Amino acid sequence: MRKHVVSFAALITVGVAALSACGNESGVATSAGVDEKAATEQVDQSGLENLTLLSGTAKSNNAPADTGDWAKGSDGTLNTAARNVASKWVQLKASKAGELNPVVVNGAGLTLYRFDKDTAKPSKSNCNGDCAVTWPPVTVSPGSRIFIAGIKKADVGVVKRDNGELQVTIGGWPVYRFNKDKKPGDTLGQGVGGTWFGVTPDGKKAGAPAQTPNPTTPPPANGPKATSAVLFDDANFSDNGPSQGVGGKGCQNLSRPGVTSSVSASGSLKLWTEKDCKGKSLVVDGDVTDLAKVDFDNKLASVFLG
Repeated sequence: MRKHVVSFAALITVGVAALSACGNESGVATSAGVDEKAATEQVDQSGLENLTLLSGTAKSNNAPADTGDWAKGSDGTLNTAARNVASKWVQLKASKAGELNPVVVNGAGLTLYRFDKDTAKPSKSNCNGDCAVTWPPVTVSPGSRIFIAGIKKADVGVVKRDNGELQVTIGGWPVYRFNKDKKPGDTLGQGVGGTWFGVTPDGKKAGAPAQTPNPTTPPPANGPKATSAVLFDDANFSDNGPSQGVGGKGCQNLSRPGVTSSVSASGSLKLWTEKDCKGKSLVVDGDVTDLAKVDFDNKLASVFLG
C-alpha cells in the first residue's frame, strides 16, 4: 500500500492524561502539524490514529513509572509483554551523547538513529526482520503520547510499518534504537555499515558539520502562540533537577521564580524577569535549550502565553 504523510495536530499540556488507545485500519502515515488547540480539546484527525504531542520530557509530564521508554520486562529487557506498555508513549529530546551534539535521545536517555536505506519523502522503513531486532524501531500505539523537547512539532510524525506498527519519524525519517547501546551516552550505532547515524532534532545525520551556526538569540515569534510551557531548572531540558509547568492565556506568575534555565513550549511566548509580566522581557519562539545564552538564566519570574 502506498504510504502517504498527512499532518496531524496535537494539544500541548503539562498535566497527566489517560494513556488510551483507539483502533484504526488505515494504512496512512501521519505527520505532526502546527495547530494548537485548547487544553482539553482533541483534534479531529478524520479517522487517523489520534496521537498527542506534549511539550517537555516524560518526567516533567509525570509519565507513570515502568511505562513507555521506561518499560522493562521481568528479565530486564524490553520483551514482548513490556513492548505493549512501551508503545504507550515515547520521548524525543534534543541532547548530547558521546561526540554527537545535538542528537535525539529517548526517555531512557538512549540514542536514536536513522537509516540511509529508508526514505523520508515519503516516509518508509526498509528495516524489517533481523534488521529490526538489531535496530528496534521506535513505535507507538494508536492513542499514544509523544513527549518532545528541543524538537519542532512539524518535524515529528509516524509511518505505518510493513507489520502494521506505527513507527515514529523525525523530519520524515523513521527512527530506531541500537540494541548494543545499553546506557545514556552510548553511540555504538554511529556509522555502522556506513548507513546508520544518530538523528538530529530536524531529522538530519548527527555528527555532520553544521550548515549554519546556532543563533545567539531566539528567532522572532511569527508562528502560533504557546498556551502552555514546561520550565526546567537546568539547561537542555534536564530531568536531573525540578521542573514546573504553566498554562492558560495571559500573564502567568511562576510558583518558583528565578530558577529556570531552559524552556520547552510549542509556539511563541514572552518571558519576564519580574512577576505580573514586568521588568526585562524576551520573546522566544518555541524551545530554548539554555537561557544563559540569551542572558535570561535564573531570571524568569513570569511568562505571557497566548
